[in-house]
Amino acid sequence: MKALITGMTGMVGSHMADYLLANTDWEIYGVQRWRSAFDNIAHLSDRINRGDRVFVRYGDLNDQTSLIAVLAEVKPDYIFHLAAQSYPQTSFTIPIDTLNTNVLGTARLLESVRFLKQDPIIHVCASSEVFGRVPADKLPIDEECTFHPASPYAISKVGTDLLGRYYAEAYGMTVMTTRMFTHTGPRRGDVFHESTFAKQIAMIEADLIPPVVKVGNLDSLRTYADVRDAVRAYYMLVTVNPIAGEYYNIGGTHTCKVGDTLNTLLSLSVRSDIETETDPERLRPIDADLQVPNTAKFTAHTGWRSEIPYERTMKDLLDYWRGRVKREGVQLTR
Repeated sequence: MKALITGMTGMVGSHMADYLLANTDWEIYGVQRWRSAFDNIAHLSDRINRGDRVFVRYGDLNDQTSLIAVLAEVKPDYIFHLAAQSYPQTSFTIPIDTLNTNVLGTARLLESVRFLKQDPIIHVCASSEVFGRVPADKLPIDEECTFHPASPYAISKVGTDLLGRYYAEAYGMTVMTTRMFTHTGPRRGDVFHESTFAKQIAMIEADLIPPVVKVGNLDSLRTYADVRDAVRAYYMLVTVNPIAGEYYNIGGTHTCKVGDTLNTLLSLSVRSDIETETDPERLRPIDADLQVPNTAKFTAHTGWRSEIPYERTMKDLLDYWRGRVKREGVQLTR
């Protein structure tokens, strides 16, 4: 069996590769833009060099020719479409690139599969951000909740979500869509709230910046899952009776305010003198502020449940940044 992972150099894609290497005998092919950082899969370098079940192929969602070439070579049995411009805050400043990569990029990928007359099982990764600003009386959010996206990123993921279902219904392709709620852990991008908190704390502990953590909106409600639980869910999605055109909410069980997450990370620090400061640059024009999922549909279908405790996830995230700061020194405080 062959699996193709778009975005394998990202947090989720790299953990997806790790999971498949550890739990299957599949060959794993990662699609990578030539300019993408290799950091998240550096630990796989020896295996990639030796061609030991994991391979890298250069391609870009904005270049359909490259997608066709990779698909024609690999002929995957499974596709995990994880590549995206995935930063909601960034999408406010680069909305066109976000829409092009996430919406048209997904269309290019699915259209390439159709053009080649291939029949893989495809996971299209949307996002819980599609629900956006949800009224409190609609919590927890189920799959039929109305979309009310609150950023260009969220709008792009609405398009991604609908494209997955369209290709399943119109062309009989085995495509399933997920709306994963907040998932984090080692390798999390530093523009996400919990990861930038951890990064700043790690730099404070190393005496590289003053003992002040810069923050945005601390009142938004989030439900956290560990990225390692998330990729296990994605594996189960494509292997446990996959149903073309289905769409699922997936998420953890620990719900709290962003400020509570900051306090958890601060409680794990060796420093007791850290203060916080609101940074206007970290505030979104509007925010998806009530992110609480109902995951009963996916759980009933696959038996998946979140297993890694929230406290371990946050400790592992902080330790990840401690390791990077120790190796690399000062980081950007974005």
